[in-house]
Amino acid sequence: MTWLRALREVVRSGLTIEEARLEPLLALRTAVGVALVIGPALWLASPAYAASAALGAYSAGAATFQRTWRPRKVIALGAGVGLALGTFLGYLAAGRLATFLPLLAVWAFAAGMAWAVGSTAGIVAATTVGSMLVTVTLPTSIGRALEHAGIIALGGVAQALLILLFPIRRWGAHRDALADALAAVADYARRLRHDPTAPFDPEPLMTARDAAAVTPSQARTRPSVLHGPRGLAERIRPVVAALADPGVGAPPEGPGRDRARELLDAAAEVLDAAARSIRRGTPAEVSPGSTDALCVDEEHEVLEGPARQAAERLVELLGEALEIARCGTPGRTAAPPVPEDAQVLVRPTMFRLVPVVVRAVRRELRRDSPVFRHAVRLAAVATLGYLIAARLPVGHGYWVPITSVMVMRPDFHQTYARAVARLAGTLAGVALATGMVRALGPDAQVFGLLAVVSAGLSFMLNRTGYAYSQCFTAAYVVFLLGMGGQAWEQTVPERVVLTLLGGALAMLAYVVFPAWETPRLPGRLADWLAAEGRYAAAVLRSYAEPTREHHADLRRALLASREARAAWQEAYDRARQEPVRPRGLTSREAEEAQEAIKGFDRAAMLMESHLPRADSRPVPEAERLAEALEADTAQAAVDVREHRNPDWARVEEALHAWEGAAAGGGSPVVRRGAEMQKRALEALATAVSRTPLERDVGSAREEQRVRAAAAAEGDGSGSAHRGG
Repeated sequence: MTWLRALREVVRSGLTIEEARLEPLLALRTAVGVALVIGPALWLASPAYAASAALGAYSAGAATFQRTWRPRKVIALGAGVGLALGTFLGYLAAGRLATFLPLLAVWAFAAGMAWAVGSTAGIVAATTVGSMLVTVTLPTSIGRALEHAGIIALGGVAQALLILLFPIRRWGAHRDALADALAAVADYARRLRHDPTAPFDPEPLMTARDAAAVTPSQARTRPSVLHGPRGLAERIRPVVAALADPGVGAPPEGPGRDRARELLDAAAEVLDAAARSIRRGTPAEVSPGSTDALCVDEEHEVLEGPARQAAERLVELLGEALEIARCGTPGRTAAPPVPEDAQVLVRPTMFRLVPVVVRAVRRELRRDSPVFRHAVRLAAVATLGYLIAARLPVGHGYWVPITSVMVMRPDFHQTYARAVARLAGTLAGVALATGMVRALGPDAQVFGLLAVVSAGLSFMLNRTGYAYSQCFTAAYVVFLLGMGGQAWEQTVPERVVLTLLGGALAMLAYVVFPAWETPRLPGRLADWLAAEGRYAAAVLRSYAEPTREHHADLRRALLASREARAAWQEAYDRARQEPVRPRGLTSREAEEAQEAIKGFDRAAMLMESHLPRADSRPVPEAERLAEALEADTAQAAVDVREHRNPDWARVEEALHAWEGAAAGGGSPVVRRGAEMQKRALEALATAVSRTPLERDVGSAREEQRVRAAAAAEGDGSGSAHRGG
């Protein structure tokens, strides 16, 4: 992608309204927390104390809107404590560049490394850097600094108390994650009715598993309905795929295909009903037609062989889903028993999280890590922005580094999109608030009320787009400054100019010291291929020797393959938005390789849907094929990293030996699945294999193709061609 096209995508993304469900009650509760600290501070102390209280309450409230599975009150308390600590340390070092700049650099670097733990930790840590930068306006007294830090922490305590006293839709995020997983499988079943080989994105299942990990205290209060349906969705997914597949399931045409479509439609309705029941906590109705379709007639059933086995298994699993849909009231147990591996899904408490955080940060302390490079950029930009602001003939120069710190993210697209969104939102919010300030005149109480209203609107629009929430955040700041007696003529133009300068500094930092994902694509693809090879081998070993240990290995391999796929997908999506020439893999090769590995994964999933029971006859040929698959995919991963052509000699030899075996291969599903896997591996080799001449000219052709596409889009010929 060229720079011009990348910047157009950045502007479009930054100003896009995202479809999200508004949560006015949550926004109202958080805005009340801001009001509870601003009002008493104005009445009992001064506007300066009210501004500090508002800083803590607003930032702690904003932190509770981040994606996290921990209790929101813990996030509010942690944000309040971090803001207070950053404020106090910043004051101790303020006044001398020799002490403040090293502290700012170290604190900003640590905030950047917090992304190793997760996006929520990284965003909350960035707000503490902002609070440290504001300390330059505090009174020159350690006692006053302690008072301001305490008031900031009090804002976080106020938000935590409101969450404790007025819980709104407890376990709502966990319910939504589980309901989304069931709804995703329902949508998959509907798509299989028309496309028997439709792909499935496992991200909802991964999110549901992440939400299912709870601390010991959470486990004691978790609703019973959140215990079992996630495993149910996991088991239904391969079964509906096996039923729809024309190779191992229903025939391509005829009464069998019609019956499969009927079962898939009924499965989709039942799963949607279960999702609604879990999301709302109330029973959901299922039409009688869908219930009747789930009756398998022993005499008149048109499905045969593996297709009939899949249909019977699907009906059995949907029976559990029907109980969830009909018994969704909070007081009843609507879920199956807790699975045996539930102890694995235990989330560490805040104190036991410390060694986990240390290990995560230590893994990212390397030069090629995007998190480490983000931390270096953050530290450099914060200190440089502070130095630039100190030399400018304007007040409130700290807005330059604050803007840079708040818009910077570990990847190119988000950093640039947020910089554009922050500037647009600031311009709109400042213009709106300035007009109101001029019309109302100086009145601290009125400005305090308007600041609370602006905070509430910012919270409510938090998930609809950064530009739109930032509009009311800018208005909130203008009202706070007006509450403190700052003239709008001094604050408003300065805020716009400093925001523009801070955003430009953040964007420039990514150009100077980037962390492009494009060169990392071959490594991500290799990791995904190796993980899928281990997963396919684990499936085959469950056929070769169906034991509980092999089933446990299969589950671990499946989860590892999903993590590798998610890492690849994230890197691939980022690389498509980067203005960088492809290295090692062109965009077309990456897309074809991705489709090939997805086909390989799908074949393993189809085999998993018909796993034998413990008393079934072993398939010894499957063990040899499993060893060949694991060895060849591991070697192919090395070849992909080093830009060599992969080879599948062991797999071909194992399949030829299987064909000549006297046993014939056991289940027809596993034999057909192995053939599908071989075709997928051949497609992968075709996608990534190139001759020496192709390696030399591949990048040039890719660049020429990208330029032609950009030119066609620029003169409108591309859209005209598509429309014609």
